[in-house]
Amino acid sequence: MERHEKEDYVTVLDFLPNGYPFDTRPSHQKTAIAQAVGKKHFVLLELVPKKGIFLQPHEEVYIGDEKRDKIHHISGRLSFSKLTSTARSELNYIIEEIVTKNEQMFVDFFNNAQPLSTRMHSVELIPGMGKKRMWEIVEERDKEPFKSFDDMKKRVKLMPDPKKSVIKRIMLEIEGREKHNLFVDS
Repeated sequence: MERHEKEDYVTVLDFLPNGYPFDTRPSHQKTAIAQAVGKKHFVLLELVPKKGIFLQPHEEVYIGDEKRDKIHHISGRLSFSKLTSTARSELNYIIEEIVTKNEQMFVDFFNNAQPLSTRMHSVELIPGMGKKRMWEIVEERDKEPFKSFDDMKKRVKLMPDPKKSVIKRIMLEIEGREKHNLFVDS
């Protein structure tokens, strides 16, 4: 995956109309804050909406370089530890939505994944995919590329649910618990 390509769209994880509760500034100095996750590279971002704009969790918002309807500016990247409890609880559902809507992109990962070194293949970094399963995936995709997650489950014996495995991997990467990132722009 290409790195450091800007996100154009994000999904709102949490909206704090009065800013963070721990912000001790007077209320007239506080701004509304939205915590969001990028739809392409799963980057966690803090956004400041335009005045009078109220955002909802799961709402898709444009943050690209063209004219933005709802977002005044992007404050910057967020670490997983800075997410509110609401944002954390929404994150898994939103990642699942993104993976479901973009299934082909993740199936293509399995179809095109390459070795990271002579000892480790990128497929092995997906939870539940050890060496043996990685070789089965490589052999099957060499016969014919996978068409869907269901196609993978049919063709690779005892395959754990590839969709759930990908979601789990993305969550581990967002939480910063992985050395190599396959899906999250670091």
